[in-house]
Amino acid sequence: MKISLAKSAGFCFGVKRAIEIALNAAKSHKNVYMLGDIVHNEAVSEKMAQAGIKKAKRLLPGKDRVFLIPAHGIPLSMIKKARLLGYGIIDATCPMVKQIHTIARKMENRGCRIIIIGDHKHDEVQGIKGYLRSKAIVIESLRNIPAKKIQKIKKACVVAQSTQDVQRALQIITKLKQYIPDLKSSDTICSATKIRQEEITRMPLENDLMIIIGSRNSANTKRLYEISKSLNKKSYWINSESEIKNNWFKNVKKAGIAAGASTPQAAIQDIVNHISEINP
Repeated sequence: MKISLAKSAGFCFGVKRAIEIALNAAKSHKNVYMLGDIVHNEAVSEKMAQAGIKKAKRLLPGKDRVFLIPAHGIPLSMIKKARLLGYGIIDATCPMVKQIHTIARKMENRGCRIIIIGDHKHDEVQGIKGYLRSKAIVIESLRNIPAKKIQKIKKACVVAQSTQDVQRALQIITKLKQYIPDLKSSDTICSATKIRQEEITRMPLENDLMIIIGSRNSANTKRLYEISKSLNKKSYWINSESEIKNNWFKNVKKAGIAAGASTPQAAIQDIVNHISEINP
């Protein structure tokens, strides 16, 4: 069986940078706190805990405490609250995500209603919303465009969650143009996401089976799986080698492997090694 590994598999720049900042913070400070996870991956979260970074449900006042902002960012109000409580701030927000914050605020100042294409409950989307004075409209798919609300808007700017499906975002923007006379859009889907999506539109057609590696709460991994599944029904989303079933590989001559931007290289290699030992 031939195994093909996507060139893009593994940490993207933003994830690598965030993990490095977090581990350096843990070395320099005793009391480092986060709300949520530095990135959406269980193995990485465990590594953060082992380094001594504490995950809190809410921030409490205390001396010599540091608040670590995760890769996907947080609402501005939370940063202000941390400062008021006396925390030092260490910002590991991905530069691409920070750019979305900047674009959204600038266009809001120019009188645009901000529309975000993304997953409503995702931390990155909540962070973008939290940098705006007015309430943003979040659209997840063509099916949930709030037509009645959109029709009342005369001027708007669209930004997308950095890990969104490129084609889905374009379809939504095209639809919005039918409702809003003055619609501007910014290409805020990051290059790492685009590279992964380009590979995942090709690999499922070149292989008998696809394995997508990543956490269940990873938005970009979910997107890769959705695209792969639409092109090849024998696409499987796993987070560890223990989830692999040998019967998936019956009559499989070519297997492709892709991974989300927050999937550790060690996990990818373990799965590659495991699959290479399967005799279909």
